[in-house]
Amino acid sequence: MVERGERTARPEHRWPVVVAILIALALYTFLPSNLFAIQRYVVVGIGLVLLIPLIVLNPRRYTKETRFSRLSEVALALIILVANQLTLVLLIVQLVHKSNEGGSLLLASLQVWVTNVIAFALLYWCIDRGGPVARTTVKRAELKRADFRFPQDEDHDNVVEVRAGSSIDSDWVPAFVDYLYFSLTNSMAFSPTDTMPLSTRAKALMALESFAGFVMLALVIARAVAQIG
Repeated sequence: MVERGERTARPEHRWPVVVAILIALALYTFLPSNLFAIQRYVVVGIGLVLLIPLIVLNPRRYTKETRFSRLSEVALALIILVANQLTLVLLIVQLVHKSNEGGSLLLASLQVWVTNVIAFALLYWCIDRGGPVARTTVKRAELKRADFRFPQDEDHDNVVEVRAGSSIDSDWVPAFVDYLYFSLTNSMAFSPTDTMPLSTRAKALMALESFAGFVMLALVIARAVAQIG
């Protein structure tokens, strides 16, 4: 068992997050041409400008953090998230006006849905327990309040082979892939699966993601498919 105050968790690797951000920005860039023609390039440009210094600060693993890097990481996640929600609203407006471009709307719906999963995962990853650097460097007793409870946070009472990977016994902390997984399941199931929200802001964000996913599946995609036919 990890003694109080000791941290053995290895700092998280930088590149899964970078790849996810680049995928989200690429999906936003290649939306159908009638959706946010100029605004998309502004969003992508700002995203890249914020991303580059973050890579320079932590090129391999998240070991260092400044006030600027912390704010930039949260701002980057929010920019992608807000831009994507605006795109969703624009898709709905086009459907209400009975646009006959069913194929492009279907493709845009898929792009918006995937970007939504990534954007919410990034924000969850940024806010939970003080962020990626704090989760592995700050003493557990001094970590900020958790926004999410993962299965590993409760596994210390299980059988030996399960307990070995618990937060208490192995100093496990969630990484970006864990947030991406539960963002995906929340967007598909419209409810928590293995990870539970603890704070009000976590519940609000998960509710917004579920609602956006429901709108895309129940309205946008369904209408686009109907127009193709």
